[in-house]
Amino acid sequence: MARRRRYYDDYYDDRYPAYTSVASREKLAQKEIAKRTKKGAKLHPVKVDGLNIARTFWGKEWCTNLESYRDYENRLPRGRTYVRHGSVIDLQIHAGKVEALVVGSECYTVTISIARLAAARWKTVREKCSGEIGSLLELLQGKLSDEVMRVITDRKTGLFPAPAEIKFNCSCPDWAVMCKHVAAVMYGIGARLDEAPELFFTLRQLDHHQLIADVDATQLGRKKTARKTVAEADLADVFGIEIEAPPPSPRKKRK
Repeated sequence: MARRRRYYDDYYDDRYPAYTSVASREKLAQKEIAKRTKKGAKLHPVKVDGLNIARTFWGKEWCTNLESYRDYENRLPRGRTYVRHGSVIDLQIHAGKVEALVVGSECYTVTISIARLAAARWKTVREKCSGEIGSLLELLQGKLSDEVMRVITDRKTGLFPAPAEIKFNCSCPDWAVMCKHVAAVMYGIGARLDEAPELFFTLRQLDHHQLIADVDATQLGRKKTARKTVAEADLADVFGIEIEAPPPSPRKKRK
């Protein structure tokens, strides 16, 4: 029995480094940021103030969706700890992809791919939300009716990804389905959406302007409470971001 235990300990020690304290990780993270910045890297660390990882609609709903799947529940607690203590030193969101650097006993590279939302599903969401969202500001701040929120957050038919739509990879030696570094990045996405909610649509490869473009002006005129369409310049003041213009509609050929 002792021999078997010793074999297990030797295997574990070879495969995994010794436990790294929170203070050590924080110190290592700062050193890694300074080193990479000096070499010219432009890092976007995830900063979390307090216990709440996300505070706004899109960030909180991202985390809520993440926590609703049993596939992930065993690994999420360590991920929360890592992201709260600044271990995610870089997180970049692109169309259908997230690239990040996470500090543990050393710095690991994490890549997460998220499938594009199915066209039929996106069409259904737009149809159900038609006439209900008055401006980009309402959409990005999450100031939506209960019905629209139900449509957007529905686990089967809404906009948030299910585990089957998510693939991830980490350079660490942990063989678990989701390691703590990946879990930290998944939570980091929620925190980043607080700062730039439009990145949710970038990640899902959707044009969020279409949810506004589908609004029928005559329908809005008949509503009891008139809604103002906020200029996009105002969104930069609210979120500190620049909103990309929607792609131009294709011109119809004259016969």
